[in-house]
Amino acid sequence: MNLPQRNFDFIYYQLEHAPREKAFSYQAPGNTNWTSFSTREMVEMMNATSRGLIKAGIRAGDKIALVSYKNRPEWLIVDWAIQQIGAVTVPVYPTISAREYEYIFQDAGVIMAFCGSGDLTQKVEKAARKTPSLRNIFAFDRQKTLHWKTLWTKEGQHEVERRRQEVKPEQLATLIYTSGTTGKPKGVMLSHHNMVSNVLDVQEIIPIQAGDRVLSFLPLCHSFERTASLSYTYNSAEVYFTGTDKLGGENGDLQTVKPHFFTTVPRLLEKVYEKIYAKGLELSGIKRALFFWALKLTEDYEYDKTHTGLAALKRKLADKLVYSKWRQALGGEVRGILTGAAACPIKIARTFSAAGIPIREGYGLTESSPGLTMAGFLPHQALLGTVGTPLKQVEIKIDPMGDMYGPQEGEILAAGPNIMMGYYNKPEATAEVIEERDGKRWLRTGDVGKLIPGPQGQSFLKITDRKKELLKTSGGKYVAPTPIESALKENFLVEHAMLVGENRKFVSALIVPAWENLKNWAASKEIPWEKAEELLIHPRVLQRFQRIIDKINPNFNHVEQIKKFTLVNGPWDMSKSDASEAELTPTLKLKRRVILKKYAREIENMY
Repeated sequence: MNLPQRNFDFIYYQLEHAPREKAFSYQAPGNTNWTSFSTREMVEMMNATSRGLIKAGIRAGDKIALVSYKNRPEWLIVDWAIQQIGAVTVPVYPTISAREYEYIFQDAGVIMAFCGSGDLTQKVEKAARKTPSLRNIFAFDRQKTLHWKTLWTKEGQHEVERRRQEVKPEQLATLIYTSGTTGKPKGVMLSHHNMVSNVLDVQEIIPIQAGDRVLSFLPLCHSFERTASLSYTYNSAEVYFTGTDKLGGENGDLQTVKPHFFTTVPRLLEKVYEKIYAKGLELSGIKRALFFWALKLTEDYEYDKTHTGLAALKRKLADKLVYSKWRQALGGEVRGILTGAAACPIKIARTFSAAGIPIREGYGLTESSPGLTMAGFLPHQALLGTVGTPLKQVEIKIDPMGDMYGPQEGEILAAGPNIMMGYYNKPEATAEVIEERDGKRWLRTGDVGKLIPGPQGQSFLKITDRKKELLKTSGGKYVAPTPIESALKENFLVEHAMLVGENRKFVSALIVPAWENLKNWAASKEIPWEKAEELLIHPRVLQRFQRIIDKINPNFNHVEQIKKFTLVNGPWDMSKSDASEAELTPTLKLKRRVILKKYAREIENMY
């Protein structure tokens, strides 16, 4: 078989070149044992589903929704089954509001839906009542709704083969609705060629070989994990689907699976770091001194930096006594972790990488399938503080933004075979972000950045802010909040932070403390409290957070420095009972408009 050209080709490629007995594994709801499917079983179930879809009247171009709280093999089986007969998958975030379900189903014209466990079938059924096109709902787990296997049939494989041959690489494969921090979601149209080109581009970068174990816990409905899953399939890795709630602990999946690789978002790495730091605080005597000595040694780490003599001996000792335990907490066999979807604090990448847990950052958007740049794991392929170099077929350019930034900094534009077809039913919105220039289709990312020369002549991309998130003070000065928020979150006492200051005299911050760490700190200082609210306004707590701010303020110019702050009780998350009130998007970005409204009184009090 030649190189894959369509998404479903990857599983056939694995079947022909390096089939696995445990290609995809998961723990079914209510079961603690792993259930595994071989490559051949995946293909057989995919074809049985395709035959059933054809029998049910699904035609090329029809839209089928797919929603699940946790990743599972059935998700990929159905995704590929839909696409190999020319239909279009519409993956949906499980935590969005019923109103958003209705909007997506109506906008896409969804005619069938597949659901995971929990309350998802009820959510979909509720939205279906206002979506005339949606006529069939199937569940992955047995409940009142039709079970997905009732769709299967043994007849019609010849028609599946015929339709699979007709699917062209340039054909629409999926509609991914962006979660967005403002406004209604937009359906990003990605072709097979868009996504396949991205998988092939990262092939030489990710450290995965046939038979390697990988964990998958970021939502498959997000383009980052979906494209990663195609890459795992292409490389014949053994994929273990899990959830973020099952990773840690003695019997967590990091310990039972012992993964070689996984993708994640920075917030999860920050939580791991906070737990490591908190355990260090619990130590006493020589053990505590050794822990913080080893932690301090990570502060001068740079990729490709080598140490000799006494410096090398110190790090060898720190590795044996401290870093090895950190690696063991992640299973002991991790060769690489790729983080994306949000900015990764330099301190996190530096600390883990120095301890022999290689962290690399990638950058992209749903609109770019998603990868645009990625840092590599080989020497000279990564630079701290950047998101790597452009992928093989991707071109990056910086569009200057006048006197707002220097001449080398501006909006990031990208061109390549991975750039979306456009937004579904929204030609005007498409025209706002896709620009024809130099005979190429350039995507305006909305992100601000600059290119930094690397040691071997490469250009590393550094993200400096989000164009739409810039604050403008009442004095007319622009402030980029993201770098300042990231600096705050590097402290183990800070869970979330958001800058405010639009049309105000100065910049302030709302801070959600890392609650467990704050409680432990308060206990170590013998600070009495009963209710969380008491701790958040305690003078010694406020003094401690003021010191955090005083430490980072000198790193920014006068107008960017935080003059006041308010501690607020969290958590900020993406899964409120009313999704419209969630402070975070499904990819853990701040919903600034929601937070501004929720804390309007606290913000006014700071001014």
